[in-house]
Amino acid sequence: MAIPVPSRLLFIDGQWREPVKKNRIPIINPSTEAIIGDIPAATAEDIDIAVEAARRALIRNGGKDWAAASGAHRAKFLRAIAAKITERKSELAKLEALDCGKPLEEAAWDIDDVAGCFEYHADLAEALDSRQKAPISLPVETFKGYLLMDPIGVVGLITPWNYPLLMATWKVAPALAAGCAAILKPSELASVSCLELADICIEVGLPPGILNIVTGLGPEAGAPLASHPHVDKIAFTGSSATGSKIMSAAAQLVKPVSLELGGKSPIVVFEDVDLDKAAEWTLFGCFWTNGQICSATSRLIIHENIAREFLDKLVAWCRNIKISDPLEDGCRLGPVVSSGQYEKVMSFISTAKSEGATILCGGKRPENLEKGFFVKPTIITDVKTSMQIWREEVFGPVLCVKTFATEEEAIELANDTHYGLAAAVLSEDLERCERLTKAFQCGIVWVNCSQPCFCQAPWGGKKRSGFGRELGERGLDNYLNVKQVTQYVSSDPWGWYKSPSKL
Repeated sequence: MAIPVPSRLLFIDGQWREPVKKNRIPIINPSTEAIIGDIPAATAEDIDIAVEAARRALIRNGGKDWAAASGAHRAKFLRAIAAKITERKSELAKLEALDCGKPLEEAAWDIDDVAGCFEYHADLAEALDSRQKAPISLPVETFKGYLLMDPIGVVGLITPWNYPLLMATWKVAPALAAGCAAILKPSELASVSCLELADICIEVGLPPGILNIVTGLGPEAGAPLASHPHVDKIAFTGSSATGSKIMSAAAQLVKPVSLELGGKSPIVVFEDVDLDKAAEWTLFGCFWTNGQICSATSRLIIHENIAREFLDKLVAWCRNIKISDPLEDGCRLGPVVSSGQYEKVMSFISTAKSEGATILCGGKRPENLEKGFFVKPTIITDVKTSMQIWREEVFGPVLCVKTFATEEEAIELANDTHYGLAAAVLSEDLERCERLTKAFQCGIVWVNCSQPCFCQAPWGGKKRSGFGRELGERGLDNYLNVKQVTQYVSSDPWGWYKSPSKL
């Protein structure tokens, strides 16, 4: 059952605040195309106010409220947020299904992951206390050295619409655990659950200004945040094109950035697999989250000896995928997020066909769904490596296919991309899997599966998929400044210059 979408304001300095220009952006349910509410539209003026609030929060009470507090102190707030997330799981999952079209069962899974991510980073915050003053082994006895881990400062967090609250949490949780103050700018296409996180922060008593949530359009809110002179770091997840702009803006101030960008990831299937198991992982790897995943294994590279039989299996499995309103029981594929995304996906399919590829199945909207931005799960064959469908990220339920004869050819095809986020290999030969794991040019490899993600494991890519890592201990380090301290401990004078008293 659908629920009403709360009407919220911007969340700045611990309070709800109307945007300076009082503008709002409609929320469109991608399943029905109906307007179901609206969100506040921040502009540069609001970003200035949020950044100032964050800077005040860091130094309040000499930093003892947050930045200079113990990790254990901050962990209490992270755990309280996790508990509230779990308490409101049903509501948050329904809001995400309405807001971005994610099947309800997927959304519920995501909310579990949100709570788990806050819990995990509470553990890391506590462990950070024991990392302080870690000794450095020095080669002389007259000095001793140690390390301090300080929060990097005020951070701008810009997040996408495919996992609205989860992708925000991947950044918010480590930033807060490290002792930073943050300004979160979620995608204007799916901000509802992030604004509910603000409500939760009020409930748990998070100190004002430590987390500010400003919704709005990219050029009007995201760009001023990325280029703001008083923001110490930017973390961004989204398209490579926008990531490049953010990197350019940050470069003007020599500001650190971490970027998790697009992907065109391969899944390599060898001839020794169980066809049904491999078919399910192949479809899950591309069609999970309605195909809108940066790590989607959307390039199937299949051994030529099983290609025909395997593709028949894939088509049969596709026909069994329930495409429906995300709130319906058993939904496994909902709509893409917006009319713009729908047109983009359909354009990719049309271009593939015009370039000579074959639409093996799908390629159009479901006949029984007249409203909503639905695209049937699509498999495209007879693909050449020069085609757009092979080279560019679609961000929709579209899988393209090529065959290979040798392991060397499979590796070459897998690495034939500007991106380097993820890759998968399916084979009963684990030594072969290990060879491909080492050969893949990417940051994440799945063996005999696709898409599992755990907050304990680092996430990120290389090449045009960005740099830096989220999650795991390395994700926390994104938000820390490492300060080395060296102390002279000898009672003797240094003795480099002649003392005036001895002249």
